[in-house]
Amino acid sequence: MQAISTALWHRIAAHEIGPADASLSFAARLARENRWSLSHAERVIGEYKRFCYLAMTAGHEVTPSDAVDQAWHLHLTYSRDYWQRFCREVLRHDLHHGPTEGGPVERDRFYRQYAMTLAAYETAFGTAPPADIWPGAHRRFAVDPQGFRVNLLHDIVLTRRVALALGLILIAAGWLAGRMM
Repeated sequence: MQAISTALWHRIAAHEIGPADASLSFAARLARENRWSLSHAERVIGEYKRFCYLAMTAGHEVTPSDAVDQAWHLHLTYSRDYWQRFCREVLRHDLHHGPTEGGPVERDRFYRQYAMTLAAYETAFGTAPPADIWPGAHRRFAVDPQGFRVNLLHDIVLTRRVALALGLILIAAGWLAGRMM
């Protein structure tokens, strides 16, 4: 049975996270905190809802993409909405967030779980998950964990190419300055 024809999916899809009258909506907050466009944040919320459906129906533990995990983390901070409305009334089951304990065994376990999650997504929704929100398992567990949050009002971030070019310019300038003396 396709997910979209179930009562559970209809409840999940209809659920609006956070107070309707908030001046900063859940989607706007998610966009701001992750430096995403509002439309991308709204797509991530849709994928978060699909993840929650899988968590209730897949029959095995599921692992979110990093973007979906950001939506889940933020939803957990809306604790009344998450525990009293979403889990109790929408899912009708608690959905706990369990972070990794770290180490290679955990990394391998989450890698396998994530691959199983992607397969369950295709089965439940009849399509592959969008790659910009659900990257492959290698990217999710080998590449993306190398990233970290940066406050762009405080720090300057350079791409490797720009940093290399600046380094070469400084070397050339130092060499020229030495020759002129």
